[in-house]
Amino acid sequence: MIMPNNFIPAMLITLCAGLATAIGGGIAFVVKKNDLKALSVGLGFSAGVMIFLSFTDLLPEASKLLTVHFPHNHEWLTYAGFATGLLIAILIDYFLPDHIDEEDVLHPDAQLHRNYKIKRAGIFTAVAICVHNFPEGMATFFTTTQNITLGLSVGIAIAIHNIPEGIAVALPMYHVTGKKRYAMLYAALSGISEPIGALVGMFVFGLFLPQALIGVLMAAVAGIMIYISFDTLLPLAKEYGDWHQSLVGILSGILVIWLSLILIGG
Repeated sequence: MIMPNNFIPAMLITLCAGLATAIGGGIAFVVKKNDLKALSVGLGFSAGVMIFLSFTDLLPEASKLLTVHFPHNHEWLTYAGFATGLLIAILIDYFLPDHIDEEDVLHPDAQLHRNYKIKRAGIFTAVAICVHNFPEGMATFFTTTQNITLGLSVGIAIAIHNIPEGIAVALPMYHVTGKKRYAMLYAALSGISEPIGALVGMFVFGLFLPQALIGVLMAAVAGIMIYISFDTLLPLAKEYGDWHQSLVGILSGILVIWLSLILIGG
């Protein structure tokens, strides 16, 4: 199997994006959730970047790649790829939601919430986040192999949204074990599935996906990112702050990534 272009930077960006869950694990020990309003802006920023890149870069690039091999059907194939990405994200979210009972995290000392239940919540969240991060790792890696600049932008956006996931894993595990390093380990491991997803994706697509259909995969990546933005990032952004803070983040993300692409492209 031939290694894809930009293999090393693609793996490094994917690894860093995944391990951002460890940053969330660290934040969980020094700042309470009610003081995490800055994350509202950050999550909105991440959503703005993902939405902008999906519609202005990933989908046009997918259509361009498909036009070479399918000049008369490239629009339908791009559409099908995007819809497939949405479907994949929806199915993962349906069968393994990445949300736990908020009371388990905010009020771990309540009488009705025993240690075993809190530990179960932490482990379940870690497993769920691992599964959710798997296609994100494939998206980051694959995008970077096609375009380092675009891949870096996607990696940064995913890293920002991985921070609160690390918090969701670390808090219940820390309460049960009382050990910060143990909770941090769980938070970090929940993000390690992203580089694993990248390697599995490279192997599977390298063996079974014809180069002519690479554009379909790129469109699917856009679908996954759009679903993540609207299903996870924006609701969490509003939860950590208020809608105006979220909106500031969204608009900032769009403007910053747009400006950076102009400057780099120029």
